[in-house]
Amino acid sequence: MRTTVGPAPLDVAEHAALVGDAAAGAVVTFGGVVRDHDHGRSVRDLEYVGHPSAPDVLRAVVEEVVAGCEVDAVAVGHRLGHLAVGDVAFAVAVSAAHRAEAFAACARLVDEVKDRLPVWKHQHFGDGTSEWVACP
Repeated sequence: MRTTVGPAPLDVAEHAALVGDAAAGAVVTFGGVVRDHDHGRSVRDLEYVGHPSAPDVLRAVVEEVVAGCEVDAVAVGHRLGHLAVGDVAFAVAVSAAHRAEAFAACARLVDEVKDRLPVWKHQHFGDGTSEWVACP
């Protein structure tokens, strides 16, 4: 299991490589990418700010999710700091012997991390306005 929260760029393919194993019949990935719009408004860029507990919370959430799943390996990262449209903000990779387990674990990880990780998003819109969005 590998978890990271910080300013370093994330690469979904690198996360997939971290969980690859000859015993894995499936590797499922998710990349949360900064999009150019939100609720009909043009997004210019954004910033993620995390509580100091974010790395510990992420580790605990991942441990909890994988404890109830038949997976071989997991890598999850959430980026902090300034991100441009197209940047990966959230990366998840799960390997398992079978695809059903890998898909289920990946989906649950995405949902649980989005619900519980103490990270907040500050979106900057094309019209010069901005707004804060709480992730958990």
